[in-house]
Amino acid sequence: MRCPFCAHDDSQVKDSRPTEDNTAIRRRRQCESCGARFTTFERVQLRDIIVLKSNEDRQPFDRSKIEQSVSLACRKRGIAQERLDQLVSGIQRQIETMGESEVQSRDIGEMVMEGLRQLDSVAYIRFASVYRDFGEARDFEEFASSVQDMSGRDVSKK
Repeated sequence: MRCPFCAHDDSQVKDSRPTEDNTAIRRRRQCESCGARFTTFERVQLRDIIVLKSNEDRQPFDRSKIEQSVSLACRKRGIAQERLDQLVSGIQRQIETMGESEVQSRDIGEMVMEGLRQLDSVAYIRFASVYRDFGEARDFEEFASSVQDMSGRDVSKK
């Protein structure tokens, strides 16, 4: 593993342990050249998956994009990082077990929407506002009222 500090190609694993949700292995490493310590994560990847974007571009699946979107939607919501990791891991497992080598970006977006809907209504609305490209305040109002109708409570008063 290349050192992120000095770019030396060799490092030694000092400690390995599973993450809390058992979907990855956390490894503490030490560079053999500069002695710096850093952490890496090892995850199972069942197959290479290509994401078909709406503009017809093809990109390799990148878990970190989902992590970033979910993290941004849940910012300042008091949701434990472990729950966010479980959500992202669940979405990744869904994608990998679909049996397809290509997946539409909109399908991934819908999986994220469903996961956030179950996790936190405000994060759900935040993500939807970007994903569905809300253009006016009325779009927020209509969507928030549909969320309120689904959950039976007013998300605007949280």
